[in-house]
Amino acid sequence: VQLQASGGGLVQPGGALRLSCVGSGFSFDRYTISWFRQAPGKEREGVSCISSSGGSPNYADSAKGRFTTSRDNAKNTVYLQIHSLKPEDTAVYYCAAELGPLCGGIADFWGQGTLVTVSS
Repeated sequence: VQLQASGGGLVQPGGALRLSCVGSGFSFDRYTISWFRQAPGKEREGVSCISSSGGSPNYADSAKGRFTTSRDNAKNTVYLQIHSLKPEDTAVYYCAAELGPLCGGIADFWGQGTLVTVSS
């Protein structure tokens, strides 16, 4: 069972990134996938969640408008597209999986993080 997050890097303010979370070793399409982030010196916060079918993604208030999550179950992959990046988006971004069709519970397992640094 594995979740592999990737796509982070150094980006200038105003730029964009697409993070990917690839699952293996489990029935990916039976799990909701959430994105979290943890900024230096801050607590981890939820960013988004997408249902097992890919419908009805939801977002934290801090992510609404600039973050878009989607999934391709044929590729066992969930994406997090981030636009208009700000320095305060700098964080390690994690994906997590929860068994079930809808978001709202506790993650069953986590991937390793991918670091996003927004700086000029």
